[in-house]
Amino acid sequence: MESNKALATFKSYAIITLGLILYVLAWVVFIIPHQLVGGGVTGISAVIQYCTGFNVSYSFFIINAVLLLIALKILGPAFGVKTIYAMVVTTLLLRFMPMLIPEEFIKIIALDNGKLLSVMIGGTLSALGISLTFSQGGSSGGTDIIALMITKYRAISPGKILLILDIFIIGSSLIVPTEGSWGTRVANLVYGYVMAGVFSVALDLFVSGSKQSVQIFIFSKNFEKIADRITSDIHRGVTALDGKGWYTKDSSTVLVVVARKQELKLLLNVIKEEDPQAFISVASVSGVYGSGFEAIKK
Repeated sequence: MESNKALATFKSYAIITLGLILYVLAWVVFIIPHQLVGGGVTGISAVIQYCTGFNVSYSFFIINAVLLLIALKILGPAFGVKTIYAMVVTTLLLRFMPMLIPEEFIKIIALDNGKLLSVMIGGTLSALGISLTFSQGGSSGGTDIIALMITKYRAISPGKILLILDIFIIGSSLIVPTEGSWGTRVANLVYGYVMAGVFSVALDLFVSGSKQSVQIFIFSKNFEKIADRITSDIHRGVTALDGKGWYTKDSSTVLVVVARKQELKLLLNVIKEEDPQAFISVASVSGVYGSGFEAIKK
């Protein structure tokens, strides 16, 4: 029992570490070399580095330490332990990863390919990293902590919260001194907003993708066999509704099933095996709450 718990803990921290590596990689390779400003505390720290030369890792640590103290009471000590770990690891990665990645590699993969491609890759890669960290109840800190505090009490996607915060943070890129004109600063501002949009959409996709659900209506004469197979093979509930075809005036039974999106193919295979002529309607649903799905948030 203890060994299983230790293995689960190790796996959780390993996934968090992988997520943080991907997140920092996005910044070190694709964002900072272009002197672009992204969202979150990392974005604030990048602005400080561009303006003063103060290393991004130091600002990141200081700002996060303050926010973490505020969040401990709200999100609990378990969250705090993982977030402290993530904050320390992210700080170390921001400090030492640039030393490990050859400048020639950054030039070829990021600088030579332009800012637009870099913000697309950087936004997606950082979102993947944060989603892995979120999945284990951790956070890299900063505005991620704010997002998790809000989503604990409100049914608002973390991507939308971070997008709103990032609008203000990225707007500060106008104060970053550059060799170019004000036109260059405005262009960098636009690139920053593009990256924030990519990050927000990708984060919601990665975080909520596995939670997407579908509602299926099944019209079949073999409804009993189909219902039995769904409950026994896929372990999903089935509701049978009395119906009547208005054209034929014949009575019928309609099956209603709500399931995860990734279960749809299994459901369709079961239906096809029992009745290839079955009529099926599939619709995406924005939220499913109750046993086997999501809990209702106050």
